[in-house]
Amino acid sequence: VAIGVAAASSGKAVRFFTTAELVMALTMASSAGTLDQFMRDLAKADLLILDEFGRALDINGARLLFQVVSACYEKRSVVFTTNIEFSKWGTILGDDKLASAMIDRVVHHGRLVEFNGTSKRMDKALMLGKAEI
Repeated sequence: VAIGVAAASSGKAVRFFTTAELVMALTMASSAGTLDQFMRDLAKADLLILDEFGRALDINGARLLFQVVSACYEKRSVVFTTNIEFSKWGTILGDDKLASAMIDRVVHHGRLVEFNGTSKRMDKALMLGKAEI
């Protein structure tokens, strides 16, 4: 979110989705015959943020997501937030070859930023008695 806010503050067009929300919107647009318009709208963004990449997708959703990543390749920036290592992306996308093609595009000009600190949610988890009510 902070990267998106910083980019928007500097005048960049930013779109933020959870990956599941984006795939659902792509699927609905495809079913409604408006996928081309939806893709043109996404193409207006300088930065696309895909949060929570890691929930398994059906093959049609995975292919639609690949279309988005492929359309962004060398044209606009994409941020993925995930705790899934690249070797497991085939499981998420339901197709190892599709995952390989997506990873190829992501890493070609990409940067990997790892956060190894503690989780804010776990640090303040009521269930674990770490925060006051």
